[in-house]
Amino acid sequence: MTQSTRVDTGRLERLLGTGELVWLVERARRRMAREEPLTGPVTLNAPSPAQRAAVERLLGRSPGTGRSLRVRLEAVDAVLRRSGISPDGLAPALIALGGPVDVLSAAREREARAWQSAYAPLAELSTTALAVWADRLPREGLVRRLAGDAHTAAALVEQTVRALRELPAEPPCSLSTFAARVLGDAHALDDGRPPATLLLSGVRALTGHPQESGAQGRRDTWAAAGLLKDDLSSTVLTLGLRGTPALDWHATAGEPAVLTLRQLARQHLPLPHPTLRICENPAVLAGAADALGPDSPPLVCLQGQPSAAALTLLRQAHAQGVTLHYHGDFDWGGIRIATGLLRHVPWRPWRYRASDYRQAARRTHLPALTGTPTTAPWDAELAPALSEFGVRVEEEVVIEALLQDLGA
Repeated sequence: MTQSTRVDTGRLERLLGTGELVWLVERARRRMAREEPLTGPVTLNAPSPAQRAAVERLLGRSPGTGRSLRVRLEAVDAVLRRSGISPDGLAPALIALGGPVDVLSAAREREARAWQSAYAPLAELSTTALAVWADRLPREGLVRRLAGDAHTAAALVEQTVRALRELPAEPPCSLSTFAARVLGDAHALDDGRPPATLLLSGVRALTGHPQESGAQGRRDTWAAAGLLKDDLSSTVLTLGLRGTPALDWHATAGEPAVLTLRQLARQHLPLPHPTLRICENPAVLAGAADALGPDSPPLVCLQGQPSAAALTLLRQAHAQGVTLHYHGDFDWGGIRIATGLLRHVPWRPWRYRASDYRQAARRTHLPALTGTPTTAPWDAELAPALSEFGVRVEEEVVIEALLQDLGA
C-alpha cells in the first residue's frame, strides 16, 4: 500500500520515529497490512518509563499509570493533522516512516503464484510412472520444509526433475559422478542435502523401492535407480549361470556364484541361455543347489528388492534375447517387488498367477496377509485372489514345485 502526500519527515521522525514508539508504529502498520481501519486502541504491556514519556510528548497529556499503555490511533491521527506534520493523517506518516506497507492479501497471492511456478516443472512428469508422486508432492509439504521459500524451491524442483529424467542410470554409475554430470555439483546428493532428500523421494516412486531408514536403506534405494555409493556393495546371487570361466566353474561345481555390480558394469556377460528363471528368496536357490547341483538350470535370486547388480544382469540377459521367468512371494510386498521389476525388464510368470496362489493358499497354517493391497499387472485376478483367501504364501511353501520345474 502506497500513498503520496506532503509529510514533514524531519518533525515526524522527532515526534513518532523514536525508539520508544517503535511498538506503536509497528502495530499501526500491521493494521494497514491487514487492511483494517487505523482506529481504536493499541496496547503495550509493561511499558518502560521512557515509553510512557514518549507517549505523553506525542499526545500532550499523561497516558496514565496502569500496567499497560493504551493509545488510540484516532488521537495520533489528530495530532499529525493538527500539527501539519502529516496533513492527511496517520496513514501517509506510517509510509513515510517505514516505507510502503505490503498488504497481506496481495502478498499471499504473490506467494501462491510463486509456489505454483516453483512446482511447474513437475508437469513434465505427468505422463510417466512418476505422475502420482508429482501430483501429491505439492500437498505433502516436503519441498516447503526443504526449501523454506518459493525461490529456493523453484531451483530445487527443477534440479530434481532434471535428475529424474536421467534415471534409472544405464549403465549404473556412482552417485557423485551422476550428481556432477547432471546437477553440476559432485556433492549435491550427499546425505542430508535438500536435493538428495527430494530426489530420493522421487526415486522411491520411480522404482517402487520401499522407504527404509538408515544409511543402508538409502544406499539400496539409490542402487535401485542405478546410482551407487560404490560398485562393490551391490551384488546378485546366481546358480547355474555360464558365460565366463569363473561362472562356468561355479556352474560345473553346482555352487552358487555372487556377481558384483563392478563385474557386470565392466564386462557385458555373454549368456548362452535361452531362458533364465528368477526367484525372490535365497532358500529357493539354496534348495536348487542342494537338490540339483550342476544340473540346475540358470537361476537368479533377487533376495527381496532387486539390487542394481541384479537389474544390470537381467537387463543384459533381456538384451541378448534371454526369456525371463519370475516367481516371488504371494503377498502385497511380493507383488510390489515383481511390479517394480517389470518396469525394468519384461518377464513371464513362473507359477505366479492367481491359479497358482489359489492352489497353494488351501494349505493349512499359513500366516495372515497384511499390508496395503496393490494390483498385479501380469494377472488381473491375482490381487482379488489374495484378498479373497487373506493368507501369505512365501516361496518356501511351494519350493518343492519350483524345484520340480527346475529339475525338469
